[in-house]
Amino acid sequence: MRIIGGQWKRTPLPVPDVAGLRPTPDRVRETLFNWLQHLRPDSSTLRGLDLFAGTGALGFELASRGAHSVLLVESNPQALESLRATRERLSASAVDVRLGDGLTVAAQLAPRSFDVVFLDPPFDADLQSPALIAARRLLAGGGLVYLEAPAALTPDQAQQAGLEIVRSGRAGQVAFHLLRQPTA
Repeated sequence: MRIIGGQWKRTPLPVPDVAGLRPTPDRVRETLFNWLQHLRPDSSTLRGLDLFAGTGALGFELASRGAHSVLLVESNPQALESLRATRERLSASAVDVRLGDGLTVAAQLAPRSFDVVFLDPPFDADLQSPALIAARRLLAGGGLVYLEAPAALTPDQAQQAGLEIVRSGRAGQVAFHLLRQPTA
C-alpha cells in the first residue's frame, strides 16, 4: 500500500492488522483521483473528510495532492495510532486525525464543511445509507462523495440520500462510486 501521487508519491502506508480492514487498492485510488482531478482541478482549495479512515489511504492521498485540509476519522484504536504515526512521519500539517464513530463524528461537524467526503464503511455493518445521508449534509456547494460498497449503488439508492451518481466502477469485490448533489 502506497501513496500514488503528489508530494508523498510512492510513500508506503502501513496496514495495521485490524479485522475487516480493506485498504482501497492503488488502481481504484488512481481512478478516483483522476475523476477528482477532472471535476475539481484545484486541489489546494479542497477540504476533505475520510469518515471511516482505516489506513488513511484516501485522506493521505488527497493531502499529498495539496488539499487545504483533511480530517481522518477512525474508531479502532490500533488503526488510529497508525494514522497518527503516519501523519507525524509525513509532517502532514493539513491532516487532522480524530478518534470516534464515523456517524457520531459526522453529526457533530458543521454542515457544508467539506468539498470531498470519502466513505468506506465496514461492509458488514449496514452503514452505507446512513453514511451517505450524513455525507450529503456535510457537502459544500459542488462537493463530491466517494463511496465503496460491496454492491453497485442504484440511482434510486443515491436519490434517497439526496445525491446522484456521477461515475462508478467495480474492482473485484468492491463497487465504487462518485456522487454529488443533483444539479437543477
